[in-house]
Amino acid sequence: MLEKKQINEVKELISFKQEGSYWDFKKEWYSEGKLADLLHDIICMANNLEDRDAYIIIGIDEESDYCVRDVSEKQNRKNTQMLVDFLRDKKFAGGIRPRVVVEPLELAEGTIDIIVIKNGYYTPYYLEEKYRGVNANNIYVRVFDTNTPINRSADISHIELLWKKRFRLLSSPLEQVFYYLLKKDEWSNVPDDSSITRKYYKYRPEYIIEHCECDDRNGYEYYLFSQTDSSPRWYNIYVRYYQTTLFSTIGVALDGGRYFTNVPCTEFLFDGIGHHDLVSFKYFTKGSKEMILHDFFYDNESSEARYAKDRFEKCILLFYSEEEKEKFKDYAISKWGSRDKYLKDIHIPYMELPDTYRPEAFKEDYENALIFKKLLDEFRTY
Repeated sequence: MLEKKQINEVKELISFKQEGSYWDFKKEWYSEGKLADLLHDIICMANNLEDRDAYIIIGIDEESDYCVRDVSEKQNRKNTQMLVDFLRDKKFAGGIRPRVVVEPLELAEGTIDIIVIKNGYYTPYYLEEKYRGVNANNIYVRVFDTNTPINRSADISHIELLWKKRFRLLSSPLEQVFYYLLKKDEWSNVPDDSSITRKYYKYRPEYIIEHCECDDRNGYEYYLFSQTDSSPRWYNIYVRYYQTTLFSTIGVALDGGRYFTNVPCTEFLFDGIGHHDLVSFKYFTKGSKEMILHDFFYDNESSEARYAKDRFEKCILLFYSEEEKEKFKDYAISKWGSRDKYLKDIHIPYMELPDTYRPEAFKEDYENALIFKKLLDEFRTY
């Protein structure tokens, strides 16, 4: 489903009454004889030079002052799955295809369809086997409001730009280093006798990640008690480019140092200042900087680390996307009034704390964490 900002954007693009560098208008869906044009248009849009999602907006008649032509009953209309299947059958180089979704949009004048071509780093997209008039090894791009002709390849300067995008050479140092952190096998230890653990990316040694023990942090978090050894051991984590700190966070050694990771993010369930409104959950989101670090630090060859990680993640939420997190939060709010019914079969581990702490508060946080895990399972099957 299109987000509100996307709907407003599409409406604005229609109001321009002209095509552009990442949007194109079609009066109707592509017929069987025009499927080569469909493929060519998708590839051009996937290779747009704006580094963003692109739109093929179907149901707009350019020759009639860009009026709406309802597509709801058209014979050649396709949904997302049909379009995905269409692309899957084509021989793309490296097996990497553009990601597309078809989103209908109901306007006052009728229904239009928008093919959303998702922005991605794997440019340039091109075929390794010819499909009708779409040539193998030709690289097609979208420049201003024009596609590369189907019988030609794009200008070399545009092709170079797309390859630079693939290898993150157009990205900021912060974006580059988190791309490199996905390749954990390509990082090497810096020989050092100090208390700092430091690694560098071996193909770009100016990128460094390091962690050292905190001198000013010794508190507890509820997830420490998921481990056999619950004593706190906190660290400072720094991601650096030369001497510049690009990103920093807190690290934690769990189960007596058998497993090391960065701390999860925190989200409050309610807005406000009352006790009830302080309910929170800890989480990681797929693709986020925090999740990339979480995966980077994991030593998957250690059975002790694997056990500690499993225990840790039993009281931490793992989301597929920010959108899922926000939808789950709304769902959890709607269910929180029935919180007590989720207490069945919940086990709270023994918590040994210094006398200055209130064990009840940590037990409640741990209890809430396990309730949130149940709610997330329920939400995903809802």
